[in-house]
Amino acid sequence: MIRVVLVDDQALFRAGIRMLIDSQADLDVVGEASDGAQALAIVRETRPDVVLMDIRMPVMDGLTATAELLQDADPPRIVMLTTFDLDEAAARAIRQGASGFLLKDADPEFLLAAIRTVHAGSAVIAASATRDLFAQVSDAASRPVPDSYGQLTDREREIFALAARGLSNAEIAGREFLSEATVKTHISRILTKLALRDRVQLVVFAFDHGLA
Repeated sequence: MIRVVLVDDQALFRAGIRMLIDSQADLDVVGEASDGAQALAIVRETRPDVVLMDIRMPVMDGLTATAELLQDADPPRIVMLTTFDLDEAAARAIRQGASGFLLKDADPEFLLAAIRTVHAGSAVIAASATRDLFAQVSDAASRPVPDSYGQLTDREREIFALAARGLSNAEIAGREFLSEATVKTHISRILTKLALRDRVQLVVFAFDHGLA
């Protein structure tokens, strides 16, 4: 069972999302909050797997709450909710360690798939939007490629480049004539060598250092 906490200042929006999530056998809403301060208390009490976090809220915004939660020893996966496709606040949250962002008007099936995907830690949410966002806000010219990138093998660099473009494991496997299990192993090794949490962070790393 994937445990979810909803954080949004609009009660009607939360009610609709809760109804959708609770209709799924493998998902369960274990808490709700209307601002970031409430979110800190509820998340630390209920220990969810995934948090859907609105960016703009009263009392404490989603960016501040996300930054605090990600300092915890075992933080949940956090997905930022935004009304804007290319939202620089979402970019800042992802740099802090959020696992991605989701538009509030996303299709219900996409939202459900996004929760499961983030929980699995295996893909980037809204990969094309994420790439476009970081292409706009990246300051790659001022950031040298870190030494850790030099630890990657030639094959790992090929996989890194494809993952940075938003390709899934299956798409990379088909292009590189590898099994999906092998691609997954390569991705895991790349994340470890670069000290990255997930594939969203891989996309950020690629744009920050001019590798995308």
